[in-house]
Amino acid sequence: MTTSAQTGPNGPLPKQILEMYPNTTFIQRQGEVDAWDNPDFRAAVNATGKSQIVLAGIVTDVCTTFLALSLRAEGYSVWANVEASGTTTALIRDVSNSRMEAAGVHLVSLFSIVCDLMRDWRNDPGAAQVLPWLNQYYPAYGMVARAHAAATNNGTLIPGEMGLV
Repeated sequence: MTTSAQTGPNGPLPKQILEMYPNTTFIQRQGEVDAWDNPDFRAAVNATGKSQIVLAGIVTDVCTTFLALSLRAEGYSVWANVEASGTTTALIRDVSNSRMEAAGVHLVSLFSIVCDLMRDWRNDPGAAQVLPWLNQYYPAYGMVARAHAAATNNGTLIPGEMGLV
C-alpha cells in the first residue's frame, strides 16, 4: 500500500483500509503521483517476484490508471478492481477504464478477484474462510449465501454458511 503524500492533498490512507490489511507493507512516497515512479514502491513490487498485480486507487483516472499503465509497460499482468476506485463523473470513469483496457489491463470486480484467487469453494481458503469475509466486505453476497442456507431443505450446508444463519 502507498499514498502519494501522507501530508499532501490526498492525506493518509483511510483507517478502514489499513485495518483490513494489518500485515501489509506501507510505502511512504514523497509526492510521486504514479506510484511506479517511486523507487521504494518499485523495489517492493519487484521483490515479490510476482508477474500478476491486483490494484486499485483512490481515484480511477490518476491513481489506478497511471500505475496500471506503468505496470503494463513493464510487462506485468494487471488486474484493476473497478469497484475499489472512484472518480468524479461517469465519463471520467469510462474514459479511464477504456484507456486501461486498451493497454491490456483486466477490469474486474472484488467478487471476481476473490473467486479467481480461491478457484474452488473446497479449497483452503475456501467457503469456510471466504464466505464470512464476503459477508463482511461484500454483504450482497453474504445475503446470497444466507438465502441459500435458509432454502436448504435437506440440512446440508457447506462450510462457512453455518455461521451465517
